[in-house]
Amino acid sequence: MVAESFSFTIDGIVVQARPGQSVLQACDEAGIYIPRLCHHPDLAPSGACRVCTCRINGRNSAACVTPAAPGMVIENDTPLLTADRRAVIEMLFVEGNHPCPYCVASGDCELQALGYRLGMVAPVQPYQWPGRPIDATHPDIALDHDRCILCARCIEASRMQDGKSVFGFAGRGIAMRLNVDAAGGLGDTQMAAIDKAASVCPVACIVIKRGSYRIPNGERRFDKAPIGSDIEARRARPTP
Repeated sequence: MVAESFSFTIDGIVVQARPGQSVLQACDEAGIYIPRLCHHPDLAPSGACRVCTCRINGRNSAACVTPAAPGMVIENDTPLLTADRRAVIEMLFVEGNHPCPYCVASGDCELQALGYRLGMVAPVQPYQWPGRPIDATHPDIALDHDRCILCARCIEASRMQDGKSVFGFAGRGIAMRLNVDAAGGLGDTQMAAIDKAASVCPVACIVIKRGSYRIPNGERRFDKAPIGSDIEARRARPTP
């Protein structure tokens, strides 16, 4: 027996959902884009970045880990939530080093694309200039810790899909860093360029060597359309 669907509203729009779906999943199917950064459709949600935070029944909650429920009243596209999301993106920019004009991921970077979508002109907080190392010990993969935003996608993918546990976090708070399970660097791990963990990074922390510019600037995902456009295209156009 198929469980019956139910509905909730987001910004006044009625959305149909199924039992077991998160708010984010239901809205994606309905063609309503909720900004997100740590979430990846092939991985279990973690709620790490909080960019997808919405006002749900009067309380702020991360949409990726909040189960959809009948009668929910959700606010997503509001000036206050946009400002909060923009502040999170700004802090990620200043806590690392993200030279977008000459970055290998420019036009294909989710952090950069969210900055554009959320109207971030320039960060208001001072840059931290952390100076973290680049791990180039692997023959096929470079690991640039300066670009890491601690989204945990590579950790989840390595453990749950690759079965290797290559990545983890070390330290806490502002000192937290991505770590690998070998003292000699990524080159001493079991990671391969074909691993899921090598393809889920939203920025340019994990980069496959010798393949960065196969798609030239101007022809990459977010050069052609803003982030979230693919989701918004699913929404049925109103009948004239």
